[in-house]
Amino acid sequence: MTETTDSETPLTGMACIQAYVRTLDNSPGVYRMLDAQARVLYVGKARNLRARVSNYARPAGHSGRIARMIAATASMMFLTTRTETEALLLEQNLIKQLKPKYNVLLRDDKSFPNILVSRNHAFPQIRKHRGAKSEKGAYFGPFASAGAVNRTLNQLQKVFLLRNCTDAQFESRTRPCLLYQIKRCSAPCTGEISVEDYAASVRDAERFLSGRSTAVQETLAAQMAEAAEAMEYERAAALRDRIKALTMVQTAQGINPRGVSEADIVALHLQDGQACVQVFFIRAGQNWGNRDFYPRVGADIDAAEVLEAFLGQFYDTKEPPRQVILSHPIENMDLMQEALSQKRGRRVEIVVPQRGEKAELVEGAARNARESLGRKMAETATQAKLLRGLADAFGLAAPPARIEVYDNSHIMGTNAVGAMIVAGPDGFMKNQYRKFNIKGADLTPGDDFGMMKEVLTRRFKRLLKEDPDRSKGLWPDLLLIDGGAGQVSAVAGIMRDQDVADIPMVGVAKGIDRDAGKEEFHRSGQRPFALRHNDPVLYFVQRLRDEAHRFAIGTHRAKRAKAMGATPLDEIAGVGAARKRALLAHFGSAKAVSRANLSDLKAVDGVSEALARKVYDFFHDRA
Repeated sequence: MTETTDSETPLTGMACIQAYVRTLDNSPGVYRMLDAQARVLYVGKARNLRARVSNYARPAGHSGRIARMIAATASMMFLTTRTETEALLLEQNLIKQLKPKYNVLLRDDKSFPNILVSRNHAFPQIRKHRGAKSEKGAYFGPFASAGAVNRTLNQLQKVFLLRNCTDAQFESRTRPCLLYQIKRCSAPCTGEISVEDYAASVRDAERFLSGRSTAVQETLAAQMAEAAEAMEYERAAALRDRIKALTMVQTAQGINPRGVSEADIVALHLQDGQACVQVFFIRAGQNWGNRDFYPRVGADIDAAEVLEAFLGQFYDTKEPPRQVILSHPIENMDLMQEALSQKRGRRVEIVVPQRGEKAELVEGAARNARESLGRKMAETATQAKLLRGLADAFGLAAPPARIEVYDNSHIMGTNAVGAMIVAGPDGFMKNQYRKFNIKGADLTPGDDFGMMKEVLTRRFKRLLKEDPDRSKGLWPDLLLIDGGAGQVSAVAGIMRDQDVADIPMVGVAKGIDRDAGKEEFHRSGQRPFALRHNDPVLYFVQRLRDEAHRFAIGTHRAKRAKAMGATPLDEIAGVGAARKRALLAHFGSAKAVSRANLSDLKAVDGVSEALARKVYDFFHDRA
């Protein structure tokens, strides 16, 4: 792979592109178009760089979007690759990194959760898992959302009675927990079920998650009949409830296609320069949920370009299924199929069905996409109206495109955190939320002013470093602070120190009664004011403040829970999460580990003689 660039070309627009065409050969690769400030306007791929780039040098035949991009081009960069497939993968990587103005951009790129049946214990645990599949066990997914996983797990616990407690909790139990009492767990921790019977339940759960649910139901029905015949009515009733719970799982899934065992159904709806892509996840012949996405598109873009860009970015960090079923054909179908197959390590088929069950599935997904986009556009119109109202209420020059709201959370100064949430024309921008662990050693516990000073100082220092000329859209148009005149005065001083005092800032205080609806708004150097009790802008500000408070409280609780779960083992070099789990599972508690002799420590699975000596010396040196 080679890269070339020429930043000295004084030409712009079509003349600039024509100058580059003369330097290119027929290699496959990726090109970038940059403006006069060296900002990336567009990233594209080509089977033949010379032929592809020369298309931009033609005087006519371009859409309005492409014509504007060509006019703004001041320089170009090129990366040649060995194959066109490699160019496609590189193109999508660069789009996600650089977020060019004229590319289709997938804005929501979260990982999807799976169900994990662990394999590191005699009595395997069933639980939700997100992230790299590094832990030993059987993974089933992806599911569209945490809610879809939780609903499935909830019913699976009723059917198969598998544990969801941690290994440390399992080892420390002396009597069954509440889940056993409400028939949600078979309590292997206290010997209420044998290893063999529990293993049979695990196999049944895996068969169900693999799509063999009919066989599981038949087995349970036969066991229920046997129990009834033997007049074991309580056991028969329990089996009946398990069959009912299993049926509820299948009913909740809604779509359970007969002829599609593993596929993603991807349907697109375009309207008025906006797009919604709906993805249904079919695994093991079952519907494991759906998710809608709203990629950034232009007004004059076609469905083929949107779907191709979406697929490349969507599967960049995800393993593709055996089949991808599309609502519209894409331009480079064979190339995308080859790229996804290469990523999966096995053949991936991309199809655009015209009839039959697959076409019906696509039609259902397309209907969902159309309805979702309609709701989104209605919400966006409402949001735009609220932002205009906010600008009028606070005397802003224009409706804010980025609002940052700050809050702190702590208990008597302990586990203190700061939180920042972000909102804009599309609502809450959750991928922009930030949390700040308060680090100031000289802060008085509970000093809210001091905490806010630390948070905002760190925030603006980072902004000045990452986006000094304010060209990347990272700077806020409005700051909302939870507090009154004192807080506003302190924050104004911080902003002057950081030389960012031009950013509008408003403090939101609850007023004399501290009742919602009687909020007072404070601005530096101005008298406080209030909005009408039923003003939609007031409700909007309350939602922003409440969301910041929710995020701050959640972050604080997570930090506190982590601190409560900390043990002296965390301080020992070489004892990571896996070895910590092994030691706690073997001995039951950190205190028991501290009292163990050297030979007992060596007996723990995964603990070497050197590490056993290190653990032993750590506790005995401390004594």
